[in-house]
Parts: sequence; C-alpha cells; structure tokens
Amino acid sequence: MELSLKKPIVFFDLETTGLNTSVDRIIDISLLKINPNGSEEIKSYRLNPEIPISPEATAIHGITTNDVETCPIFKHVAKELARFIEGCDLAGYNILKFDVPMLAEEFLRAGVDIDLKKHRLIDAQVIFMKKEQRTLSAAYKFYCNKEHVGAHTALDDTLATYEVLKGQLDRYEDLENNMEKLSEYSTFADNADFAGRLIYNAEGNLIVNFGKYKGLLLYQVFRKDPSYYNWVQNGDFPLYTKKIFTEAYIKFKSSEQA
Repeated sequence: MELSLKKPIVFFDLETTGLNTSVDRIIDISLLKINPNGSEEIKSYRLNPEIPISPEATAIHGITTNDVETCPIFKHVAKELARFIEGCDLAGYNILKFDVPMLAEEFLRAGVDIDLKKHRLIDAQVIFMKKEQRTLSAAYKFYCNKEHVGAHTALDDTLATYEVLKGQLDRYEDLENNMEKLSEYSTFADNADFAGRLIYNAEGNLIVNFGKYKGLLLYQVFRKDPSYYNWVQNGDFPLYTKKIFTEAYIKFKSSEQA
C-alpha cells in the first residue's frame, strides 16, 4: 500500500557515537523524502562528531573515529537539513525514544532554531511493538518477507523502515493510511520534551515525570522549591528538556508577577 500523503514525509535514521543524547553525537544520517506526488529524494551525510566513537557503537555500525575525521561537522549541514525537513512529517524506527531527541540536541548545539515537536512523528517501531513486539530486522522479514542484510547502516535502515510502514498499512485494516492518525498511534505518552521528563495532564498542564517531584504540577514545584529550575539547568539533562523547562519557568515568573 502506498502512503496517503497531504504533505511530504521524511524517513530518517541515525548512527551515533553512543546512546546518551546529552553527550553523544551523530556520525551518519540518511533521509528519504516521499512527496505527495510519489517522487522521492534521498540525502545522506557522514559527519565528524568531534568526540571519539565508542567501541560499543563501532561494534554495531562499523564506523570508527578515523573514518570520520575529515568529514564535515553537524553545524555545517544543520541549516540544509532543517530546510530539507521543513513542513514535513517525520518517520523512522525508534525515532521517538532516540533519533528525534538526538537530532533535536544537535540542532540546538548548532544554534538552528527548529522545533521537531511541531512535526507529526510516526514511529514504525511503536506500531510494530503494539502489533507484533519485534525488532527492525524481524519487522522487515515479517512485513516484507526479505532479509535485512544492511542492518545498522543508516541508509539501509531508512529504506527498510519505509518498506515496513507500507507493509504495516497493507497488513492491518484498522491502521489508517493517514499521517495524522499514524502519528497519534505512534505515541505512547503526551511528552512535553522528547526525554519524557515533563508530560501533559488531561488539562494540558505540565507535570514532572521523574525524581522526588514526580506527579506534581511543574508550577507547584517552582513555587515550592525556588532552586529547582537552576538545578535542572545545571544538571546533565538534554538541551531540549532544558529549553522546555525554561519556557515554562518564564511563563511561571510572568504569572507570579502579574
């Protein structure tokens, strides 16, 4: 089944120096844009992360620190990437927990003002986990009846995910071929930030989702513990999480002074 698109959708996959979105960096990114008229565009970048690639990461994707030392850094391609995905839905495999948070951190470090939360996000892994509970290679075999021989290369994973999503639409009659519905189905929780440190309650208010204040309204925590905001800003939290805290804190201080 071909995708029913009202706007372009970009499938993408990352390879990185490690799994910590706060400190690790992107070393390989591939993007496949599907336009509503069916035309396709592909972009791939090999990047110098400016930090060593962990042996554990190299063991997975095969990319070493020496392989990327002459490549451009993310900052040099950030604006081009932002333009490529502007106005598009975003899709991939495990992008909600990893790829989107990692990409958001890189954009913030590069000083590029793009809010990935404004894009509809479709995660084929979430659909797969809700339907079958497997991995990308198993999903590719299950939905496409093919062996995923290029696993853990960004381009092959990106292309495989595109085929998997189309296969999922073919298999499940209750899965609507609508990007807004697929985005809703791909989401487990209403996170305010990608890391899930803050979530929205039914009334749309921010709730702390970790630590000793878990479950409390954020504005109540700000009022109860005036040092909390500074603790978050000085802590080892993703930049995007700190950004959301800052926006909330500014609104809180304005309301207190009103």
